[in-house]
Parts: sequence; C-alpha cells; structure tokens
Amino acid sequence: MAEPERPRTEPRLRPAPLLFEPAEAAADPEHFFDLESIEDPRQLLSRATELTLAFRAATDRAVEYQAIAAAQLADPRRFDRLTPADIAARAEWTEDYAKKMVEYGRDLLRGADGEA
Repeated sequence: MAEPERPRTEPRLRPAPLLFEPAEAAADPEHFFDLESIEDPRQLLSRATELTLAFRAATDRAVEYQAIAAAQLADPRRFDRLTPADIAARAEWTEDYAKKMVEYGRDLLRGADGEA
C-alpha cells in the first residue's frame, strides 16, 4: 500500500457527484455509470474524467477517515486501545503501514482540533 499523504492545506475541489446505480444495473458487468450508452467520444471522455476525479476524491477522503479511525483506536487514553498489529489485522494492512496511518490520523486530528 502507498504511504498516506500529509494533511492538505488547500481547499478541496468538489468533484462531480457519484450517482448510485440501481441494483439491477450494477449487477450487469457491462454497465458502469451508464458510460457504455454514451456514443459521442467527447461526452464519454468528459463523463469518464468526471468519474475518475470523483473516485480519486472519494478514495482520498476514505483514506483520511481510515487514518482517523486508526489513530482513535490506538489512542493510549482508551482502555480498549488496539496495538498497531491489531489495527493492521482488522484493516488488512502491514503493521508498518498501520503505524504510519496512526501517525497520519493523529496529524489530521490535531489539525481538526486546531492544535499545533
């Protein structure tokens, strides 16, 4: 797994919204956010790019939430805190990656709390 990025200082861009597909459409392996129905290559490139950016933004946000959860689970003030090995096992990470995510999460939490 790649190392987590450091906290951002620039404002987040708002990507195109991800629209949820009906279950029957999602079950069709040829169907993907209706891209297969777009015939104009210009429109296809535009919509596929919107989706790519939206998925990247969603991934970045999900990783941040993973890091925050890891930091909270490893908090020494918790009576039920988890070790990096325990966190790694739950998240299917290596222990080294779990340690990095705990630190990244602590950085994010410090930023959210306004601490330096």
